[in-house]
Amino acid sequence: MSAEALISEADFKLSMRHLAGAVSVITVGDGQDRTGFTATSVSSLSAALPSVIVSVNRASSSWPALQRYGCFCVNVLAADQQQVAQSFAGLDGRKGAERYGDAGWYRLKTGAAALENALTVLDCKLETAFHYNSHAILVGHVCAIEIRRDMGPLLYWRGGYHQLPAEADRGGLAKALG
Repeated sequence: MSAEALISEADFKLSMRHLAGAVSVITVGDGQDRTGFTATSVSSLSAALPSVIVSVNRASSSWPALQRYGCFCVNVLAADQQQVAQSFAGLDGRKGAERYGDAGWYRLKTGAAALENALTVLDCKLETAFHYNSHAILVGHVCAIEIRRDMGPLLYWRGGYHQLPAEADRGGLAKALG
């Protein structure tokens, strides 16, 4: 029996819940055709040609919009933006453009929606998408960024949201984590 057969989907998901990650909302579309999703699967790819990798389930409503629009915005959430994360995760039952209702938004270079007061926003042009099983791995060329320095990040770990205070950036990480 192969090692692959010994690992169940449930065990794998439980294991991945131990991987702490920054919470981002990926936005795509325009007007009533806007949609988006909450993701912890965002990573830098290259600084030489500023780019990021984002994973998306191809069964999600965001996948067709990503293909149509060819751009997206990675909104890395600040510690005080848990409600936005929950809305874009579909936890309050909202879909599509309804998810944008409780926050302020503006546009950067590509036209994708950037979240006011996000920790950072990365406005991206979709360069390519690799299909792997149920997901697509998006490679986004970063066209514009904005950064907020006075707030800590919203993190997701062990199935729940956690906050890391801004002072952790200034050497207080040990104090912040106890």
